[in-house]
Amino acid sequence: MKSKPTLSRRQFIGAAGGIASAAAIASLPFDATAKGPRPKRERAAVDRADFSQETRKLDVLVIGGGMAGLFAAVKAHDSGAKVLVVSKGRVGSSGLTPFAKGIFSYDKHTATMSIDQFVDKVSESAIQTNNPVFTRQLAEHSYARVQELKQWGFFDSPLLNQGFMRPIDERNIPVEERIMITHLLKQQGRIVGASGFSLDENKIIHYHAKSVILCTGSGGFKPSGFPVCDLTHDGTIMAYKVGAKVTGKEWNDGHPGSAENSGSSYDNWHGQVEEKPSITSITINHHLGVDLNYQGYMLGGPVTMGPPGRGGKMAQGGPLIPEAFRMTTPPPPPKQGLLRTLISGKGHSGPPGMGGEQVGGSSAGMAIHKAEGIVPINEQGLSTLPGLYAAGDALGSYMSGGIYTQIGSSLAGSAVQGAIAGAAAAKDSLNIALNIEVPKSYADTVAKEILAPLSRNRGFSPAWVTQVLQGIMIPNFVLYIKKERMMQAALAYVEELREHHVPMLLANDLHSLRLAHETENMIITAEMKLKASIMRTESRCSHYRLDCPDIDFENWQAWINIYQDEAGKMQLEKQAFNKWPAFS
Repeated sequence: MKSKPTLSRRQFIGAAGGIASAAAIASLPFDATAKGPRPKRERAAVDRADFSQETRKLDVLVIGGGMAGLFAAVKAHDSGAKVLVVSKGRVGSSGLTPFAKGIFSYDKHTATMSIDQFVDKVSESAIQTNNPVFTRQLAEHSYARVQELKQWGFFDSPLLNQGFMRPIDERNIPVEERIMITHLLKQQGRIVGASGFSLDENKIIHYHAKSVILCTGSGGFKPSGFPVCDLTHDGTIMAYKVGAKVTGKEWNDGHPGSAENSGSSYDNWHGQVEEKPSITSITINHHLGVDLNYQGYMLGGPVTMGPPGRGGKMAQGGPLIPEAFRMTTPPPPPKQGLLRTLISGKGHSGPPGMGGEQVGGSSAGMAIHKAEGIVPINEQGLSTLPGLYAAGDALGSYMSGGIYTQIGSSLAGSAVQGAIAGAAAAKDSLNIALNIEVPKSYADTVAKEILAPLSRNRGFSPAWVTQVLQGIMIPNFVLYIKKERMMQAALAYVEELREHHVPMLLANDLHSLRLAHETENMIITAEMKLKASIMRTESRCSHYRLDCPDIDFENWQAWINIYQDEAGKMQLEKQAFNKWPAFS
């Protein structure tokens, strides 16, 4: 047999050019090849001239209305700061929060291991990619946070808004919902607030704050079958643009979806949406990596979830699972109340992807919980920029490393980190004599950038550009089972989208204005994911490279941080596992 020819980056782009060109032509709002005068674009439904600007002044601004945002706001208020919560959605009802039904609690009275043993076991499962400072923090503080949630009625209803709003209303903490924050405000090297626009009114709001806490969650490429479609890495990219370091972009969440009704987020959660939250105890695992993606790549479909042998033939090789965490027997049935035990008369239970034939890509663009986000310089979630904190999935804490190790730790980690960041940000804001004014000219420039998509008469719709991005990034052989030549080819497309299509994104109403900003954030994230995945020349946890299949303990005992240089170029650096980042 003749050897198969290799496909160069140039050949890859050229081969796909016809398809891309056809799609681009199809996206035009008129026949670009027709003779005669071209029709003019209709006047935008929303005119940028109709927007007003408002200003708020406070001590601590909390961006995000999930679990991290809740505790950040409460603890900042209880520490004496004037606090405001701003959220793109409804508090307790947007992002991943409504789907997080298990919360971990380390109860020292019933724990099966000490905190030291817990930290060591997580580190073993994470193959040393976790930050033990944040792992220990989870165990030390989770019980107290769960007790507060009990008092607030968090466990009384599957709908979390009421339980979230009880402590906020009791403290009269102001909340502004359906506001999309697009910019962090920076003066004299410090973050001094944020700006965004209302999704319901023609209004731009500038929040002037002494400290800002990003509780904006993670993000994805708006995949079908998983509830991350309103999470688009907004906080991460805002912080990156003003000079903060971000991390964790090479890791991947491997949540599969059911082959039946694969595009339905509701169906993929198998009734878990209707369950009341419950408490989980110590169950350290090695979960949500890309081992199923490897099986699908090597053998084709269908792929079934379960221990070796249950799904028939298994491909050799693939992502390494530490011996102590290899599943050799079926998982135990869930406890009553933790997961629904009878769904639609089929007797099927469990979280997304449990049971039946599976499809991948249902969480495409999302990394393992707590493994990506803003780089912290200390255990309080302070970023590399003064005045900017992060918590929860917006903080690259590596609480569990590059793999998901403890069921319920994501929600608990968000509560713990939010509380700690809230208290620290309040102390920061109250203990400094700071009164940096935001010049009107600066605010006007930010407002102009926010509304730029409304001012364009020609360009590309965010929905179409997002579809192109999904077609580039979501394939199994690009995002999950990686090799450099395919990632380089995909990177060429993504860089084209960033360089040419982002400056031409169009909007004609408030919804499409939101989509325009979200699309840009996803494109920058895609560039980060590809460059970090190319840089990490090994395979470990949820990062797997077919051309570098082994763990490299000599060269890769490090995380990858990403930042902009003075010229605005994306740069990548290593940060050793046992060190905090360089900070001046």
